[in-house]
Amino acid sequence: MDAQIDLDRDVFLRTLVRELATSLEAVVGMEEASGYISLVGQAVGNQIDDMYLEALGVDRLTAEHVAEALVDLKRRINGDFHVIEQDDTKIVLGNRACPFAEKVLGRESMCMMTSNVFGTIAARNLGYARVELRETIARGDAGCRVVVHLTPGSGPADGREYFGDADLPSAPPADVVPA
Repeated sequence: MDAQIDLDRDVFLRTLVRELATSLEAVVGMEEASGYISLVGQAVGNQIDDMYLEALGVDRLTAEHVAEALVDLKRRINGDFHVIEQDDTKIVLGNRACPFAEKVLGRESMCMMTSNVFGTIAARNLGYARVELRETIARGDAGCRVVVHLTPGSGPADGREYFGDADLPSAPPADVVPA
């Protein structure tokens, strides 16, 4: 059949995720839907973090490498994230294109994927993260502004907290470059 329709694997999968989020939001509400999506985001964050650790041959990423990994992973899935600002207490990221494209509009629960992937990677490597979604394309903003707080109590209390494994050694100093 030679039907001219906009359908490929990417469109299908983005539509699938949107409809799963829509169904969850309708059945259990926004907060619970965000919670379910958070579980998926945490599992995905663990897998992606493992990929970066293995590829770089390190046990932990520095804060600078966490920021680079967050930007890189979003680039690989057609996001357009960039670091706006970074210091010892936070990483501020901007974004001009959501990997879910137009499918994210009106589905804020889908932003939990970003929150949990970012929070999981940052906390696993640095011990703690609180992800604040200040602006999101899903809410109708022109872009996203995501703040990953790296120390408890820094910045406003908004956002979702993530904790690393207390048994891991502390992260290497910022000036240590992975081998």
